Amino acid sequence: MINNVVLVGRLTKDPDLRYTANGTGVATFTLAVNRNFTNQSGNREADFINCVIWRKSAESLANYARKGTLLGVTGRIQTRNYENQQGQRVYVTEVVAENFQLLESRTASEQRQQNPGSTDSFQGSGANNFNNSNNQSSQSAKNTMPDFDRDSDPFSGSSIDISDDDLPF
Repeated sequence: MINNVVLVGRLTKDPDLRYTANGTGVATFTLAVNRNFTNQSGNREADFINCVIWRKSAESLANYARKGTLLGVTGRIQTRNYENQQGQRVYVTEVVAENFQLLESRTASEQRQQNPGSTDSFQGSGANNFNNSNNQSSQSAKNTMPDFDRDSDPFSGSSIDISDDDLPF
């Protein structure tokens, strides 16, 4: 049996970090993941996927990721159910994240947060705004990466112009 999930999306809000009774960290978050196609009006829609991550990874995610952060997640789909206070059976499907990767520099994230209207809709222009802010901050990002070999960077001094329709997410 195979149950693997790989997602790339943006956080819809800051991760919610909590602790179990025995002190185990657990963070819940929602990723907005753009669909690969546009709807009839030409807009790109997004799916909002509920995720949960445990232990030290949960604490790291809560410390380093904020609303709008571009995040890569690997994990598995899990379903569960419970009875709510009204006595109704509630079914939940979520991704249990095993690993995550921050997919943008801190500088790009901070610049995007200073320009709040750029990705709040999670439709269409989010990836393009990330590319623009990443290109604008490429020099400062290079200066913050001490192990980065600037002489061997094949992309230094060049910009990449990609439309949303060419992106796989």
